[in-house]
This record gives sequence, structure tokens and C-alpha cells, in this order.
Amino acid sequence: MKRIFLIGYMGAGKTTLGRPLSKVMDLEFIDLDNFIEARYHKTVKDIFAEVGEAGFRQIEHRSLEEVADYENVVIALGGGTPCFLDNMDIVNKAGISVYLKPTEEVLLRRLIQGKNKRPLLASKSDDEILQFIREQLAWREPYYLRANIVFESSHLENRADIVHSAEKLKDIIAEM
Repeated sequence: MKRIFLIGYMGAGKTTLGRPLSKVMDLEFIDLDNFIEARYHKTVKDIFAEVGEAGFRQIEHRSLEEVADYENVVIALGGGTPCFLDNMDIVNKAGISVYLKPTEEVLLRRLIQGKNKRPLLASKSDDEILQFIREQLAWREPYYLRANIVFESSHLENRADIVHSAEKLKDIIAEM
């Protein structure tokens, strides 16, 4: 029975690395946001709009409790998931947590490239995005650093890098 939880800031590579990691470990892959959207038949953005952040965090918490009982899975959590309620306790009791930690420069580049898909960033300038990242990481990183493994994830730039990183992370997890 294996449960691997991938945590980190948006753009850290949780889904990008999670899918190939699940393949090399022969595990199922679950993206928690997608799980919530399928369960509630609404986008995370729409859920936020309807019930606010506090309501969404309760839904997210209950969903995390549910998937934390699944076996043989790699679970990519939303960037804020570890920072609310007792979610990191749940994660660390249920399995192995991995903090995917790219450099600030890599995060900025990735988030600028995809900012139109991220409502929190869509209207921000590049400098405002960098400031936003710094502020968010200042309060989130203490939660992220409670992970069992900190894995540098700046080098997820092409298929070969991603597969190599998945194999490397698989080896690190196997040693635990």
C-alpha cells in the first residue's frame, strides 16, 4: 500500500511530475482539484465563487480525508491544501509527502506563461506576479517544509527531464 502526496506552490510541477511518477511506480494518479470538480460537477473557481474560500477549504479538507484512504496512489494537492486545517497532519499520517520546490525564477516564468488560466494572476503584471509569489511562499512554505521529502523541481522542462525526475523521485521514495 502506497500513498504519495505531492505538494507545492502553483506551477511547481505537481501534475506535470505526478502523472509520470504514478506510471513509473505503477500507481493511480489523482489531482485533488480535479477530484473535487468531478465530485461537485463545478470548477474550483465556481465553488470558490459560491461558498467562498472558507467553504472551499472545508470541501477540500473532506476530499483530502477521502483520498487519503485510497491505496496505491499519487495525489497532487492544490497549492493551498497543506496550509489549512490539519491537512498536513492528514497527509503525513497517510503516506509520504513530497514538496516540489522549483526556484523562484522558474515559478515566475511558469506562472507568467500560464497566467491566463489562473484567475488570481490574470490581471497582474510580471512584477506583481513576482511579489505575489514571494508573499504567498512566505506564509505557505512553513507548511510545505513539513513534507517528508523536499524535491527540487525546476528541471521539468521537457519529456526527458520529466521522466528522469520521476525515476529519481521514485528511487528517493523507495529508500524511505
